[in-house]
Amino acid sequence: MINLDDKKAALLVSTAASFMTPFMASTVNIALPSIGRTFVMDAIALSWVATAYLLAAAMFLVPFGRLADIYGRKRIFIYGVIAYTVVSLLSAAAPSGTFLILVRGLQGVAGAMIFGTGVAILTSVYPVSERGRVLGINVAAVYVGLSVGPFAGGFLTQHLGWRSVFVANALLGGFIIPLVLWRLRGEWAEARGERFDIPGSILYSISLIVIMYGFSTLPAIQGMWTILLGVSALVAFVLWELRVKNPLLDISLFRHNTVFAFSNMAALINYSATSAVTFLLSIYLQYIKGLNPQTAGFILISQPVVMALFSPLAGRLSDRIEPRVVASLGMTFIVIGLALFAFFGGETSLLMVTINLVLLGFGFALFSSPNTNAVMSAVEKRWYGVAAATLATMRLTGQMLSMGIVMLIIAVTMGRVAITPEYYPEFLKGMKASFIIFSALCVVGIFASLARGKVRQDA
Repeated sequence: MINLDDKKAALLVSTAASFMTPFMASTVNIALPSIGRTFVMDAIALSWVATAYLLAAAMFLVPFGRLADIYGRKRIFIYGVIAYTVVSLLSAAAPSGTFLILVRGLQGVAGAMIFGTGVAILTSVYPVSERGRVLGINVAAVYVGLSVGPFAGGFLTQHLGWRSVFVANALLGGFIIPLVLWRLRGEWAEARGERFDIPGSILYSISLIVIMYGFSTLPAIQGMWTILLGVSALVAFVLWELRVKNPLLDISLFRHNTVFAFSNMAALINYSATSAVTFLLSIYLQYIKGLNPQTAGFILISQPVVMALFSPLAGRLSDRIEPRVVASLGMTFIVIGLALFAFFGGETSLLMVTINLVLLGFGFALFSSPNTNAVMSAVEKRWYGVAAATLATMRLTGQMLSMGIVMLIIAVTMGRVAITPEYYPEFLKGMKASFIIFSALCVVGIFASLARGKVRQDA
């Protein structure tokens, strides 16, 4: 029987980690233009500062989720926080753009150890009747991190330089480590004794690397062939998982569990359509609108502030109302917001930008915590680590694909050039095209969200 102190400790640790990782992502996004000026990086190279982190995290999330189920979620979690802290300091000392991209990849590996295990620990500790509430708090922490990040990142970048952003994240990691060691008791490993699927892990990781590399080389024909090679590796991974005794990912979770399958699909589509919004708007506000990093960050926080305010409410609603209803309504608001951004240009007022970010934030809040509740309520305890890691993989793969779409569109509209005034019209064309594609994707996501079925009936 888990006592109240253990539950509170799990919520505190998971919430702190859920704040740290998006805080890093959002502070780095606002610092990207300054990083680009320091190392003279073009728009596509600059996007790899964000993409390297996402790619590495997506590659290792499911393997680390499975390792956590076998060897202990707390163990993998604390190793991840320690590694994340050390690599943040290495990023702050980066001597070149190439070095920064490489260590950001290492930071993604550390992030993979944190993402899935934190939510899995929380789900292991709290009963089903309280799960929507605590997951709502956890998602709110994510959005608080996203809220504080742009403002803090803008302030730090403007007054102390972009390197201070990474130092601040190292300090956060240093705060979480003693919390885990001193407050979080017990261990959770319901799959202890089962074998780890090494061939499956290698196939899975290789497929994601190859697919993303293919996206980065489009529209060249070799990009298409590279993506096809990556998809072939992904098919080989699925075939292997169907025949191995202790799979990395139980494919039956997708074949026979419609709630799990469609909830993950909805998450993948949602993040594929929304994750590059901050990247595009950071460049838009600082280059096209001529704002400094601090002011741009202040505007960008309007979206995650709304997300943080309404996520706990959405989580509680999903304990009473079917998650698919709440999440699908949220996806509808997201479609409207993305479609409106497609009409924005150089003369659009900052007030309109802010209002639309608020609309997007409300949609995100209604979607995220109910969707997470649906995924975690659809599996047995022995798969909590893998389920949380799979959902986090959908998020990060979606973020990666979102950046891949933007990289492709920028390559077509601008080419590999620095963002200078003569290329502003081309950037705006690329931004509009991106938002049109993203809004169309989210329309498909609404149907995926509705198709998941009833959680309480199927779980």
